[in-house]
Amino acid sequence: MLNIWGRISSINVRKVLWCAQELGLEFQRTEAGGRFGVVTTAEYLSLNPNALVPVIDDGEGEQRVVLWESNVIVRYLCAKHAPGALYPQELPERFLAEQWMDWQQTTLNRASGPAFVQLVRTPAEQRDVDAMAQSILATEPLFAMLDAHLATREFMVGDQFTMADIPLGCEAHRWFGLPAASYARPSWPNVERWFGQLRTRAGARGVLDLPLE
Repeated sequence: MLNIWGRISSINVRKVLWCAQELGLEFQRTEAGGRFGVVTTAEYLSLNPNALVPVIDDGEGEQRVVLWESNVIVRYLCAKHAPGALYPQELPERFLAEQWMDWQQTTLNRASGPAFVQLVRTPAEQRDVDAMAQSILATEPLFAMLDAHLATREFMVGDQFTMADIPLGCEAHRWFGLPAASYARPSWPNVERWFGQLRTRAGARGVLDLPLE
């Protein structure tokens, strides 16, 4: 049994849940982080000393694997359960997927996070308008860059859905879910077409159809 710790409101937990569902895996999820606490307990810290979500515990004995860092977990699950499909076997495709997964975590997520926090998790009267504006200014060119990439391919790595689509899809879900009354999003037709396809996938149910919180 695959065990997953983390609250569904976390973008990083959503990646792992979507991946597990996409792969048809049986798993158990334990609420952790945010209002659920848990992450500072000795048991949890023995799994993830960062006290963050998500973390997985997979297998038993010598085959047991404990991992944190959401994109690494997605890579591991896809490599274990879908080599040659969600986890590309050919090196050019595999490392193109790796490249975009790293870009999501190190570039797009860092740019977009402050606007999400201000518009979704901060009461209107307490919002830092400058932080929100700077985040939007940094994020829009990145989605334009993603739109240009998707102009010549159906998914992140060509015509086949792969592990790269999961973190980027979760990022699009979070940005597209910002309240329209507070933010007028530009049109990125290729991103919108791609994201629309992702939302129809059975594995994305209960992830990409949830409101932000």
